[in-house]
Amino acid sequence: MPGAPPPTTTVVRPAVEADLDAIVDVFWAVAAEGRWLGVEVPFDRRARRERFARTFGEESGTVVVADARSAGTADIIGFISVDVAVYGVASVGMALLEPWRGQGIGRALLEAALVWARQAGAHKVALEVWPDNSAAIALYERAGFVEEGRKVAHYRRQNGELWDSVLMGRALT
Repeated sequence: MPGAPPPTTTVVRPAVEADLDAIVDVFWAVAAEGRWLGVEVPFDRRARRERFARTFGEESGTVVVADARSAGTADIIGFISVDVAVYGVASVGMALLEPWRGQGIGRALLEAALVWARQAGAHKVALEVWPDNSAAIALYERAGFVEEGRKVAHYRRQNGELWDSVLMGRALT
C-alpha cells in the first residue's frame, strides 16, 4: 500500500477472536516484504492463526492490535504479541503495515506490550531484530531496550542467505 494512509483514529487494544484473520493478513503482508520478519511467505495461515489464538487464549500471553478506524470501518493495521516464559521473561514480536510506519503506532503497541508484560509478572522483555532494521532498533532503544548480543549467521532465508539478529532486552523494574 504505497502513500500515506487516510485520516483515521488508531485504537490500540487487546485482540479478540474476531481479529485473528486480520492479524494473519498483516503478518502475511509484512512477511511478504522479505525484510522484517523471520517468517517468510508462503507459510501455513491456519497454523499461524491457531498460534496467535493460543497466545491470547492463555494467561502467559496476549496479542495487542492497532485498529485504524475511518469512515465507520475498522481495520487491523498492526499487532504486537507477548509471551511470558515461566522464568519471567516476556518475548515480543511486532508487525505493522508499511503505510502506517513512522507515525507512533509501533511505539503505542510497544508501550501496551510493556504494560501488559509488567502486569503479567514479567521482570524483563526481550526481542530479536535484524541488524539493518534501524527504525525498529531506534524505537526499541527509545523505549529503554539495550543490545544484549547477536546471533551470527543464525537464520537461513529461503534464498540461502544466512542472517544475523540483534538480541535486545529491557528490565521491567
